[in-house]
Amino acid sequence: MEMSCCMEPSRTSSHSADRDGVKFLLRFGVAALATWRVTHLLAREDGPAAAIARVREKLGESQLGELMDCFQCASVWVAIPFAFYAARKPADRIAAWLALSGAACLIEEAVSPEPKQKGDCDELLRTETSSL
Repeated sequence: MEMSCCMEPSRTSSHSADRDGVKFLLRFGVAALATWRVTHLLAREDGPAAAIARVREKLGESQLGELMDCFQCASVWVAIPFAFYAARKPADRIAAWLALSGAACLIEEAVSPEPKQKGDCDELLRTETSSL
């Protein structure tokens, strides 16, 4: 009786694992862009026919109003349904939820950096020189 010490890996299992990984990355990428788009619409835009602006105005200083003024805060909540699209396992959805929110924040930072206002200064840098 002959025993093989080294078995050849199954070609079909590694191929399907690669395909599953690509599918996940594609789904995650689409979900990240969708999370950014919806969050940007809610937090930064007026919306079609200024509908979002009117909602934001009616909400005023309430908790929901403040949520709509904060991109990072809104992205946490907007990412929840997209996490269900991106991840299939319940445990993976929690990580996907937070990762999607983070990805949306990174995209926002990359595409619309806040211009530094004149007068803003970095507390670590000196703004005046001393004359001796």
